[in-house]
Amino acid sequence: MDQESFCLGADFSHLQLCSALGINYGQVADNLPSPEQVRALLTSLRISKVRIYDANPRVLAAFVGTGIELIVTVPNDAVALLADPRQALQWLTTNVRPFVPTTRITGIAVGNEVFTGDDPALMSNLVPAMLALHAALAELGLDASIHVSTANSLAVLATSYPPSMGAFKPELSGLMLPFLQFLETTGAPFWVNAYPYFAYKDDPAAVSLDYVLANPNAGTVDPYTGLRYDNMLYAQVDAVAMAAARMGCGGVDVRVSETGWPSKGDADEVGATVENARAYNRNLLGQQMRGEGTPLRPEQRLEVYLFALFNEDMKPGPTSERNYGLFEPNCSMVYNVGLVGPKSSASISLTSSASKV
Repeated sequence: MDQESFCLGADFSHLQLCSALGINYGQVADNLPSPEQVRALLTSLRISKVRIYDANPRVLAAFVGTGIELIVTVPNDAVALLADPRQALQWLTTNVRPFVPTTRITGIAVGNEVFTGDDPALMSNLVPAMLALHAALAELGLDASIHVSTANSLAVLATSYPPSMGAFKPELSGLMLPFLQFLETTGAPFWVNAYPYFAYKDDPAAVSLDYVLANPNAGTVDPYTGLRYDNMLYAQVDAVAMAAARMGCGGVDVRVSETGWPSKGDADEVGATVENARAYNRNLLGQQMRGEGTPLRPEQRLEVYLFALFNEDMKPGPTSERNYGLFEPNCSMVYNVGLVGPKSSASISLTSSASKV
């Protein structure tokens, strides 16, 4: 793609905006551009951080020399195997070592939303797999540049409001404490998939749309800390940080591995509109451009990965699941968040991606 195919919107600085943006590149679709075309798109936008849901070698090869930071994922069905240190070393030797340092892999997500699934064996194998992978990274001399964590659903919390009362579900305490201790010991972040959209969809009469979208609003004050919150995402992140502190691990860095808003939904998916998706993501990118932290940690810029790069036509579930993307598979914008898209989708030669995650 011609790197001049994108020009600035009136509201954002190209360099500032995109250097602050992390994005999730899912591939549950049969009509996506090739990894090489995705690389060109991301390079044009100067997006510097990408999370993928596997360790697809074609994707990793496509990002050689770009400087883009990549988080790769161990699928849930491989977690138990990697609890064996020999298998963890083999996985890294096959999936990571051949590509670094020319492809800038900076993180490994071990599974996705494991602690809120229904597989006790998977849950019990998660931390052993993380320990084995970290030890194998050290053996390969990569532990200083690649951190190991997992992406958690916000449903790991029993209490999230007010943020100061954030607490993990009691039934997870035996699993959560060694996980948090691993993060503190290795300096890895707690990744959370946080979606204010779901809170609004579930109770639109009680939840302020402006508050979840981060539009100007009166906000709410935490009665125990006196901290003021004018958007739900920051409140959710601080609730996780307080939950970790409640377990004696207050030094853990909380980062947002997924957040976004669908541009289309079924009749019962209240709020899933182009207008709301544009507002949520524009406000999010504005916060990122300003380098904001949360009220609890105002001096520490919150790292956020937007979900998602593309609409993905093969994702199961309600209509909203297939409509979180900033872009259509032909690389035209679903809506404008501050950048003007390609002058013509004909400037991109499309091929279908064979990989699915």
